Amino acid sequence: MKYRVDGREKKLGLGTYPEIGLAEARRRRDAAREALAQGKDPSREKQREKARKKLGAENTFASIAAEFCEKRKHDGSRAWAPATAKRCEYLLSVLNSSIGNLPIADIEPADILTAVRRIESKGKLESAKRTLQLAGSVFRYAVATARLKSDPTRDLRGALMNPTVTHYGAVLDPVEAGELLRAIDGYEGQPVTKLAMQLAPHVFVRPGELRHAEWSEIDFDGALWTIPASKTKMRKDHLVPLSSQAIAILEDAHRLTGPVGYVFPSVRTRRRPMSDNTINAGLRRLGYTTDEMTAHGFRAMASTLLNESGKWSPDAIERALAHGDSDKVRAAYHRGAHWKERVKMMKWWSDYLDQLCEGSQVVPIKAAKR
Repeated sequence: MKYRVDGREKKLGLGTYPEIGLAEARRRRDAAREALAQGKDPSREKQREKARKKLGAENTFASIAAEFCEKRKHDGSRAWAPATAKRCEYLLSVLNSSIGNLPIADIEPADILTAVRRIESKGKLESAKRTLQLAGSVFRYAVATARLKSDPTRDLRGALMNPTVTHYGAVLDPVEAGELLRAIDGYEGQPVTKLAMQLAPHVFVRPGELRHAEWSEIDFDGALWTIPASKTKMRKDHLVPLSSQAIAILEDAHRLTGPVGYVFPSVRTRRRPMSDNTINAGLRRLGYTTDEMTAHGFRAMASTLLNESGKWSPDAIERALAHGDSDKVRAAYHRGAHWKERVKMMKWWSDYLDQLCEGSQVVPIKAAKR
């Protein structure tokens, strides 16, 4: 087809016969004439359409999700921890089985809902919710990188069932805490598991941080454990003062698993940390149900009893637990005003645990003000 644009004569191919029939050729000709009437160059529009199709084929949900994950794994202070990255990549792989090969611009809310409801139908309500949230992050990344106009997950708010909030089993009574500590001291399973359970109440870090502890992070001379930002939930280094009791437990562990690698390695290979169920399994072996005590419960135990003691500022306790700060002023300190208090608090806490373990009935709760 010949036509003129900007005073120049040009040609537009409509296809070859017999691949393109007469009716299709006429449809293409009419579309070209309509483009000319609108002041557009049909050849240029044809090239743009090819580019759009090529871009659509390249910009599948799976490819953009992979790109998004790579960005988040190397996103400075916002970078995902390795465990978070692994979890998110797994959830996206489940989603990819349904919508991964679709161009992201062609995905409708119904496509996403169908995919996440497959997860929900298996009773995995929390996973379904997290998968939908993660999909939304991928779509918003596509919007931010000019490959999508809007996030289709916005229309799916309230579509999934809310999961039941999980409350971790925890021993919160001082006398019962003493019974737990004595039970741990009498544990007859793997020595490394016993040491991990003995250390947990003294440092009350997150279970994943305890499992992934490495000897390079432990400063015996400085009585300090530095958990790097890559391993913490809050994406900041977390400093843990070590009491003499915690140091003694770590020295016992060092004789078994030191001087390099994981403090509490897997029983199968020292190249991996102990599994996320090891401490919980140890507690089950001691007779504690999941409603009574869990690996996470050591944090609740410390938080409750430290607050009830009345000896320590709530800010120092929150910092020791590495909780997020709702107030930016609180977030400003790291090893400043509360550090000395935290060092004293950890010593007092370990001494208090020793008292409870020995069966002391003197329980210093609601003690005198600092």
